Amino acid sequence: MIERVRIHTTGAEAVEQTWRAVVPSAHLRRAEHQQYRFSWSSATWQGASVVAYDLDAPVRSHAAPEDQIMICRLTVAGGGAWDEDGALNGELPWGTDGRPISARWDGRGRVHALVFDRSEIERAAHALTGREHPRPHRWDSRPISDAAARHWERTYRYVAASVLGDPEEPSALAAVELRRLAAQATLLAFSPTFLDDTDRTSQRRAAPTSVRRALSFIEANADQPIGLDDIARAAGMSTRGLQYAFRRALDITPMQALRHARLVAVREELRRDETMSVAEIARRWGFLHPSRFAAHYRAAFGESPHATRRNRR
Repeated sequence: MIERVRIHTTGAEAVEQTWRAVVPSAHLRRAEHQQYRFSWSSATWQGASVVAYDLDAPVRSHAAPEDQIMICRLTVAGGGAWDEDGALNGELPWGTDGRPISARWDGRGRVHALVFDRSEIERAAHALTGREHPRPHRWDSRPISDAAARHWERTYRYVAASVLGDPEEPSALAAVELRRLAAQATLLAFSPTFLDDTDRTSQRRAAPTSVRRALSFIEANADQPIGLDDIARAAGMSTRGLQYAFRRALDITPMQALRHARLVAVREELRRDETMSVAEIARRWGFLHPSRFAAHYRAAFGESPHATRRNRR
């Protein structure tokens, strides 16, 4: 379940209290006799928070998250943010894994942020890389590259639109996929360790019986928010070993097998359900990008989802 918060206020105390509900270390130095115009939206689920707020006031703030990873994009006309190494580029997002970050501005500031519990994003990194022995990730305050930073911003906009802008709460499958997208973009932009792990060679052990066990688990649980860790556990293998086994036996990954199982489920629903739209059925099965969904569907079945619906018997 996604917890959403929307606040519009002029009180300085509410500004700090709202931020501290997401990042407990956040501190705002208040200016006496100043009116604050504050508009806040946030969504929190499964150890991740998406935040968007506007604050028109003289701001002097400080944060040093404990057991959290915080990535922000601050847009201000005058002012900015800095850490112990100096000023942070105001044209790009920046982050902290606990190192102190300060920000200041005197007019209107707009903040877009993703905040993760450290344990949750480390778990997401393990699921994405399949590394058998997870290790703590090193985090940089500044993005690894401009391209990675832009990818993070695009991903933020998409995730924020899905959980903040859409009045209908995403399904459980969609919520898991949104968190995965947000975590992956954050890791790619700010964790050199994650990039190292994705480049390492796969574990060279396979078990066809385990692959069959994994496929049975996928077919039985495709409607649940399962991930690579769950599939590997059901198969009795490490995640890396399972990935190699799938490649050797089927020339696909476990997550591709899961996607195909969900595409099959979508196809069955399109043939029998006339009340829900194609987009609604796709979202229910965790397909959030209409164009990507259509491409995967056509590749799997040789026709578009709409053609399946028109040709149902």
